[in-house]
Amino acid sequence: MTSPLRLARAAAFTAVCLGLGVVAHLFSGGAVAPGALALGLPAVFAAALPLSGGERTLRAILPLLAALQVVLHVLFTLSSPSSSPSAVDLMAGHAMPGHAVVGHAMVGHMPSLGMLLGHGWAVVLTALWLARGEAALWALLRRLAVRLTRIAADPAPPVFAPPASPHPDEPRLPRFLAPRHCVTRRGPPNLLQPSA
Repeated sequence: MTSPLRLARAAAFTAVCLGLGVVAHLFSGGAVAPGALALGLPAVFAAALPLSGGERTLRAILPLLAALQVVLHVLFTLSSPSSSPSAVDLMAGHAMPGHAVVGHAMVGHMPSLGMLLGHGWAVVLTALWLARGEAALWALLRRLAVRLTRIAADPAPPVFAPPASPHPDEPRLPRFLAPRHCVTRRGPPNLLQPSA
């Protein structure tokens, strides 16, 4: 069974990766069909889940994110309303009658330089952001583990007893007596009183 932490991390990676793909594709002039999102979501989640078992560094995040962005770009391009049926059939491996199978299925659908730069720039920044998030999450989990280990090793909190009297043999003064250096006279001074 997969732990909830792994599922949450894979879901977060999926949301960021899919959101990045959609936003970068739309900013670069492409269109995204809802069906492509429905296909891309489980594909990205399935690719992210096996890698969510341990701490992912930039070396693991950047290639995965770049590869998934390429897959999402192809998926969004082929599912857009402007894609021709021949390109879809070529990607599926079926050649239409009268058309030759070309070595690269994206002939006529090559991304523009702006699309490539937009995806590349966004992939690098997002990979750095995800790597920092991973590092922060694992640092927090390590600190939590250390703290819980300390608590488990000493479960009873220390009981603070009042400090012992430095001279236990001295008699204790009752609390109702006034301090010995205190003036306890009340009333007006003797000079103001009439003399008898």
